[in-house]
Amino acid sequence: MRASNYLFSTLRDAPTDAVVTSHQLMVRAGMIRQISKGLYTWLPTGLRVLKKVENIVRDEMEKAGALEVMMPGVQPAELWEESGRWQKYGPELLRMKDRHNRDYCLGPTHEEVITELARNELTSYKQLPINFFQIQTKFRDEVRPRFGVMRSREFIMKDAYSFHSNSDSLRQTYDVMHQAYCNVFDRIGLDYRPVQADTGSIGGAYSHEFHVLAQSGEDDIAFSDSSEFAANVELAEAVCSKKSPDTPTQEVSEEFTPDCKTIQKVADYLKLPVEKTVKTMLVKGQGPDESETIVALVLRGDHNINEVKVEKIDGVLSPFEFATEQDIVDSIGCTPGSIGPQGLKEKGIRVIVDRSAAVISDFCAGANKDDYHVTGLNWDRDITDFETKDIRNVVEGDPSPDGEGHIVIKRGIEVGHIFQLGQQYSEALRASVLDENGKAQTMWMGCYGIGVSRIVAAAIEQNFDDKGILWPESITPFSVAIIAMNYDKSEAVRDECDHLYNELKQLGIDVLLDDRKERPGVKFADCELLGIPHRLVVGDKGLKNNSLEYKYRKTGEGEDVPKDEAVKFIRKVLQAN
Repeated sequence: MRASNYLFSTLRDAPTDAVVTSHQLMVRAGMIRQISKGLYTWLPTGLRVLKKVENIVRDEMEKAGALEVMMPGVQPAELWEESGRWQKYGPELLRMKDRHNRDYCLGPTHEEVITELARNELTSYKQLPINFFQIQTKFRDEVRPRFGVMRSREFIMKDAYSFHSNSDSLRQTYDVMHQAYCNVFDRIGLDYRPVQADTGSIGGAYSHEFHVLAQSGEDDIAFSDSSEFAANVELAEAVCSKKSPDTPTQEVSEEFTPDCKTIQKVADYLKLPVEKTVKTMLVKGQGPDESETIVALVLRGDHNINEVKVEKIDGVLSPFEFATEQDIVDSIGCTPGSIGPQGLKEKGIRVIVDRSAAVISDFCAGANKDDYHVTGLNWDRDITDFETKDIRNVVEGDPSPDGEGHIVIKRGIEVGHIFQLGQQYSEALRASVLDENGKAQTMWMGCYGIGVSRIVAAAIEQNFDDKGILWPESITPFSVAIIAMNYDKSEAVRDECDHLYNELKQLGIDVLLDDRKERPGVKFADCELLGIPHRLVVGDKGLKNNSLEYKYRKTGEGEDVPKDEAVKFIRKVLQAN
């Protein structure tokens, strides 16, 4: 590509609303432009990167035996009503009506559509297993689109769906796809981790997320420092190394704690370690007769509640919802900030205590009376008839759930998610085939997604410096930049640049010839901002010595290369990287 025929839309400064590095650099490098909140046009430079990511994803999907299809972006409401997700999915589903007043949506995902295809096209167990994939635009009406293409409303996604005659076959394909995803991220050159994850709104019984490790990530990922264990903090089991509380040494004492509405203020006021306090939160529950109830959740003062774990407890309302202040006053007689677990069971309130909170002794809790707390509390002696469950987030230093090492927590950007859906959608949409006995059997399903456009941003979050992007070579928009000094004035420079450019193109190398009438400083800055890994400078001074100046973007190291050896040299460094 000749720069004189290319759209260079580089900017010196990032837009003020760009918070994360990838958003800033994608705008500055002329990769994207926003046309509305969460909606972006991909410019030529950005599209080149996006297509390279797509090609790697497509290649690995085909190697894994998946068949490419293309499904419509606009989906009829009838399919979503069959699956039960038309109302359940919530406001992220952009709904619309056509001229005949029929309901449609812009597809955020395609479980319903692919199941419709499968129930019409698959008739026999002999056609299974089969795996379909597409690379297509999705739309989710995010309440707060942010971070550029990292969390936009419209995005490019690879989604695949497999169909099986039994759960063993599903697990086999799931493992194949897990490896295919690892192959994708390895080929791109990302530092990533597959982690156990919650299935969320997609559903299913088992899933893994793939996270690119980056400080700007929105998710906390828990790892073992001594094993392969890794899980999203939402799902990671919080293990308590202590089995039971110590023998009580204190008597119960009620203490006046004015204006202490947080656990830390209480601990400071009473001069107690925060680990010797518990906090009690009331949430809404549902009784066996579907009547509304109140459930008390008790955690150690320094721990945080895990809403995903809590929502999975029978009898707790899902989605998770805290009791209102009026609910608390009516049921206990105090306001939030003074609640304690003692006496709640007698008021008809179910008490669920986190494992770590259940093994502390002589602890402090709210007195169920405004501006008062109680010290010297002990389980079984002062509080009886409670349940113990894992309801908190893991923290660094916790024992690893697999029994090997301790937990380390890092930030991650989710770029892939795979699910064992089971029969959730195939049952709802009556997708079945005839088994070997000629009887109808509901198919088992798997679902596998990769955020193609998000990968582009995630790669930048891992690879940048103060000059711009440092692309992994597999997805760089151009592998080589030829910087021409006085291309329009020097015949020798022009001839050498054209010769070098044509030779590299014939070898299938993505090369950019910067033949613009710009100052050298502008060309160098653009080359570094775009993250082009290899740079050759062609100038009259170097040509007099039969040499070109080479520079490697990632290290900044350079050397003079004999003019006649330049193509051979570039091929060698490309092979090495």
